[in-house]
Amino acid sequence: MTLSLVHVHPETGTVATLTATGGVAVGGYVHHCWRGIGACVTQGRYTNPWYPARVFETLSQGASASEALQVAIQTDGRSENRQCLVMDAQGRANVHTGSANLPSVAANLYPSVAAAGNMLRSTDVVTMLAKHFIQISTLNSTAVLQDGAHPRYPHDHDQRLLSHLLDALEAALNAGGDARGTRSAALRIESFAQPPIDLRVDWADDVIEALRALEARFRADDFQAFWQQLPLR
Repeated sequence: MTLSLVHVHPETGTVATLTATGGVAVGGYVHHCWRGIGACVTQGRYTNPWYPARVFETLSQGASASEALQVAIQTDGRSENRQCLVMDAQGRANVHTGSANLPSVAANLYPSVAAAGNMLRSTDVVTMLAKHFIQISTLNSTAVLQDGAHPRYPHDHDQRLLSHLLDALEAALNAGGDARGTRSAALRIESFAQPPIDLRVDWADDVIEALRALEARFRADDFQAFWQQLPLR
């Protein structure tokens, strides 16, 4: 019932997550990221809000995304209801989709960028989310999409990341989105170069319009004057 993307820039430690769903307050339950460590989204027929703590602990100890995912699944007696996507600090990703998830279900995994979803109108939604993000944010998108090459990012990647996430989500929702309609969305960016960005729409008829409005308020001079004074450590 949720569409999500995770992104890690291995060279800088910047990490981002993006999620949208037909239910209320997706940002409170699904997406989690930690700069220099990795990210996860826990969704599915029923999300498991305790996965992130296990994933974070395991990734922090140097485990791979696959190892951290297995730790979370093995301690869950109802993993057939879950869809969990994990990415580690090297940009390696793995996904678990339990058998009880409702179609359409899909995942697309690339180095440093991955997307997953369930109860979608079409698997094209997940494909579009990952593909469009890669196309607009990398310098070698054709090689990434066709050959699985490691993405190369421009020097101003962090500064453009917020807009790229919103553009990718809009493209995905235009391709179909959630089978019930999309009512909430959220994103988070964690970086060593700037303070965190955390935008959430808990309920709206048009989540893209609402997120764009939040982006405008975030970029307004008064908030930027506040945000740019936040400590980085």
